[in-house]
Amino acid sequence: MRSGEWACYGAGLVCSGFFVSQLAVGEVDRRSDIAAFENLQAAVAETPAPGSDLPAASDALPERLASLPIDAIPAPDTALWSPGRIADYQASLQQALPPVLGILNLPSLALELPVYSTDSELTMDRGAGVIDGMAYPHEGGNIGIAGHRDGYFRALKDIQPGDPIVLQTLFGPKHFTVDHTRIVEIEDTHVLADTDEQRLTLVTCYPFYFVGHAPQRFVVTASLDNTYVNRN
Repeated sequence: MRSGEWACYGAGLVCSGFFVSQLAVGEVDRRSDIAAFENLQAAVAETPAPGSDLPAASDALPERLASLPIDAIPAPDTALWSPGRIADYQASLQQALPPVLGILNLPSLALELPVYSTDSELTMDRGAGVIDGMAYPHEGGNIGIAGHRDGYFRALKDIQPGDPIVLQTLFGPKHFTVDHTRIVEIEDTHVLADTDEQRLTLVTCYPFYFVGHAPQRFVVTASLDNTYVNRN
């Protein structure tokens, strides 16, 4: 009986060690991917582009973005993640990802993650994604970014009006301030409409803790902080 207990303890330690090692490797890859984006950002800065932006969301992405190396992107803190989302993340580690167009940093939540060019299930398992049809991080208008409520964006449950958000883009940082949060029905898409002024809209499913397909959306709206010079 005692030998069986020790065997169970040993198996548990092995499994725990494997899980921790996977997270550690993922964290190294996350930092590597952010560094790769910063290198691309520097390269873009050295190459003058027509106007201040890259092509609009409806246009093809530049070839130089398609070559950006992509690695595993884990959550900074998986304590908030659901077991199913952790399993989805682990299953996604071998999948190829689209270009990273920005780095989203929410200091009040200790959250930093890559923003991919589309909001597929895969990209939201590994970070966040630009909502199809909305502005990219380097563009003007309404930048829409989506993430999973039981993964990276579960941290949004603690965000407050007045909190700062920094969005690193290919042409430098954009600083935003949270105006308000709201809960909308899934059919309500007016928050995704384009705007003349620069705006950042973060979207995730709601309620944050819900079994099955969540019936609503949690929306964070932030405006550009005019105290900063870079407004592209």
